[in-house]
Amino acid sequence: MTDLAMRLSDLARALHDEPDVQETLDAVVAAAVGTVPGAQYAGVMVVEGRRRIETRAATDDVVRRVDQAQYDTGEGPCLDAVFRERTFRLTDLATERRWPHFARRGASLGIRSMLSLRVYVERDNLGALNLYNEEPGAFDDGSEHIGQLFATHAAVALRGAQQQEQLSQAVTVRDLIGQAKGILMERHRVTADQAFALLVRASQTTNTKLIDVARHLADTGELHTRRPR
Repeated sequence: MTDLAMRLSDLARALHDEPDVQETLDAVVAAAVGTVPGAQYAGVMVVEGRRRIETRAATDDVVRRVDQAQYDTGEGPCLDAVFRERTFRLTDLATERRWPHFARRGASLGIRSMLSLRVYVERDNLGALNLYNEEPGAFDDGSEHIGQLFATHAAVALRGAQQQEQLSQAVTVRDLIGQAKGILMERHRVTADQAFALLVRASQTTNTKLIDVARHLADTGELHTRRPR
């Protein structure tokens, strides 16, 4: 247990050092294969706004094909792990009865064992860590226990990466709007508040996001005031 604790501690530090969300996700799936007993392949499934579902990271293309089988059939352990906040272990897809339509397709893709764990929840965005093996019976109680510990550390790292990315985006938005306001203040000899009002008006008139209006002005020097035909 001491060795496992040290490995998970090292993992947490390594994930924390990843520069953005996508690279953190890629690092999570790579580390899962080397950490959770029985994990031959790994992937992270993300649900944005509780509607849009996609596989954001995978160690092999077979992961994406198996996940697609769940999207197509509307059933499977990964989907249930995300929405039902549970861990699901599949001993053999060839004999699995809980998700019969998915199980047949998953087995036909060469996957026999799976372990699906809830990874993180952020507002309406959900995630699951999914582990796969071509052999039946690859995951046991130890795999499930270590997988749950791993998922907890991965969730902390992902939340940190998301917060950092959101902060970076906020700074970018602030800087772009500031640059656009500066252009308008210089061009029209108006105050900062008046320049911002011009940006807002252009956004509303053209039905364009404020940040896109500001970016276009900063890039081209043009302020669109008419909705594109």
